[in-house]
Amino acid sequence: MVSRVTKRSAKKAATPGADGAYLPSKEDVLRYITENPDRSGKRELAKAFNIKGEHRIWLKDILAELKSEGAISVRGKKNIRAGHLPPVVMLDIFSRDAEGALIARPSEEDEELEGPVPLVSIRVQKGARATAGVGDRVLARVHLNEGDSGPAYVGRIMKVFEKRKKAVLGVLRERRDGTLRIEPVDRRQEELTVDRDYANGAKNGDLVEVIPLRVGRYGLPKAKVVEVVGSLTSEKAVSMIAIHAHEIPHIFPEDVLAEAEAAEPAQLKEGREDWRKLPLITIDPADAKDHDDAVYAEPDPDQEKNPGGVIVTVAIADVAYYVHPGSALDREALKRGNSVYFPDRVVPMLPERISNNLCSLREGENRPALAVRMRFASDGRKLSHTFHRVMMRSAARLSYTEAQEAIDGKPHDKTGPILEPILKPLWAAYAVLKRGREAREPLELDLPERKIVLKEDGTVDRVFVPPRLDAHKLIEEFMIQANVAAAETLEAARQPLIYRVHDEPSLAKQESLREFLASLGISLAHGAALRPSQFNHILSRVSGTEHEQLVNEVVLRSQSQAVYSTDNFGHFGLHLRRYAHFTSPIRRYADLIVHRALVTARELGPYGLSRDDEARMEETAALISAAERRAMAAERETVDRLIAEHLSSRTGEEFTAKISGIAKAGIFVQLPDFGADGFIPVSTLGEDYYIFDEARHALVGQRTGRGFQLGNTVQVRLVEVQPLAGAMRFEMLSEPIGLPGSSKSLHKAKRDVGRAARRGKMPERRGRRK
Repeated sequence: MVSRVTKRSAKKAATPGADGAYLPSKEDVLRYITENPDRSGKRELAKAFNIKGEHRIWLKDILAELKSEGAISVRGKKNIRAGHLPPVVMLDIFSRDAEGALIARPSEEDEELEGPVPLVSIRVQKGARATAGVGDRVLARVHLNEGDSGPAYVGRIMKVFEKRKKAVLGVLRERRDGTLRIEPVDRRQEELTVDRDYANGAKNGDLVEVIPLRVGRYGLPKAKVVEVVGSLTSEKAVSMIAIHAHEIPHIFPEDVLAEAEAAEPAQLKEGREDWRKLPLITIDPADAKDHDDAVYAEPDPDQEKNPGGVIVTVAIADVAYYVHPGSALDREALKRGNSVYFPDRVVPMLPERISNNLCSLREGENRPALAVRMRFASDGRKLSHTFHRVMMRSAARLSYTEAQEAIDGKPHDKTGPILEPILKPLWAAYAVLKRGREAREPLELDLPERKIVLKEDGTVDRVFVPPRLDAHKLIEEFMIQANVAAAETLEAARQPLIYRVHDEPSLAKQESLREFLASLGISLAHGAALRPSQFNHILSRVSGTEHEQLVNEVVLRSQSQAVYSTDNFGHFGLHLRRYAHFTSPIRRYADLIVHRALVTARELGPYGLSRDDEARMEETAALISAAERRAMAAERETVDRLIAEHLSSRTGEEFTAKISGIAKAGIFVQLPDFGADGFIPVSTLGEDYYIFDEARHALVGQRTGRGFQLGNTVQVRLVEVQPLAGAMRFEMLSEPIGLPGSSKSLHKAKRDVGRAARRGKMPERRGRRK
């Protein structure tokens, strides 16, 4: 990249300091950061502007001022111009310009971007073979466009993803006249017609995959059924909608399956330590099929030097032994990024022979593992840790409930014999680690997760919130500490790795949260760097009050999204300086990369990190971050469709709901008993004119000052259900209420409405008026 601000020009742009040294202005620094996002760390800025010694404080102050103004944000060691694209980004190509250059936009909207999403021009050198076209998704390295015209960014393609299949997913509908139509799942696609000769055995109401045929000059385009997925009322069909819509790979290629079948069980050789007599146990959900972590704990044998201390051992399935860099298994695992979990099916990252057999830490069977042994002081501080490549044999497979009941005094035939020697030392160690967690003060949001139980036919039976047990918290804290140990080991060895990072809330979100809290009489400090403990203090203040749910929701919405990155900027939510995913390599590719890095850094045998792995690490981080977002969206949409189908026969009924979102267009509500979301259009709210108060997350009546706010409990009536789209429309039955505090944004909105009225250009009516 050729930048307008080079080292030489940076020096010329700087202004003289008191001792004759040249110091950059704030504008100089901001321009350099904008044009050199890859070289925008504090050390790189000092080098670019030739800043040395005590003048580094000058640079530090300028960066702090730019951050406080919202002009830049800090991601790892890099300073990024606020609202700008990162150097590596996923793009969707949607058009060409007059000169034939491809035009793309970010495929995943960056939550930190403010304003319109910038476009990217992708140019292909003359004579080069075209690698991408309109409709493709690509991973690209981008930089600002230095020309006078065209999109804001110019990009260079790093990777092209598979072209979107031409197949369309839809429901076969037989009309009264006997003709067959396809109602597409994607509402943006038009209906298709199918001749009976091309129906492939599909029946009315079946979810089918079709290939559009040549379009005639008249009438609807025709299609051919290529696969009958099943009845729309079955869970298989509902999850297939999400799999298809998000292009989730769900069928393993033949070479991948062949490679998995050919894999031989690991043997005790090549430097692998024999840990088969160590009574490690697995504690997982009762319905878990693969077990990738096992735990063991004991008091520190050296109680003189470490009184009250404990030794905690975490063993993780050695997936790296079976999935080698560059292999068919490896390529497919990277493409999938992670396993995707639906209510009664899993789309695994690895074939069953690997995930549920050779790598799964089955009870009583020899399994290869990568283990970390951690030593903790009595106050929960980790004193040391070591990594080992071992052969282990799980002493017991327990569910969370079984382990918890044994500790609570209700052991059964399996847990009784291991209660004293294994389970109680685990809980004693957890008590120690819990002290360390409390001292660390991670973010503590109360957000219960709902679980759907299905009937045999795949439809919803019930929805419930499973209890949060100490057994869950024990495993969670053990895994967090193992992940920290992995990051620390690799950093100390100067080994490249992929971190799990979670940035602090952006300045825009901080300001929005600050204004909202002020409306409740709660202050949030300006200027100083936020810590999770400050949010915890706010949450504790509202605990047990009418605002508890509301504040929990708003604090959650203020948080950034956790991602994978080769740059480390810490994990804000866990309040950790370094963190890397290590404990779930069966279901996450990020963990597999960390395993390989540990094998290389600690010289633990074959199948470590390859040169290609290291060269593509930035690209891999972007890919698996996108795969994670894809999985989350698919899982959420499948639950929405299942619940919508479950409630489709209950239109006209009344429900108690929580307001889960506020927008100009209306109110989003959730039914707590079902975990289902629906929408109430603002035009149906009543006789007042409702104004969107963004800061307070509310719709407020212009005439009465009463309204509806995020977190309110309301009564609603189900009006319409669209199972295929997973959508439900409700009618508000509750009356608007008085809302606490006042808001600048509400006054501004009222002022805008007044101006519009005077100009004779009233915005669209929000709410019925007499």
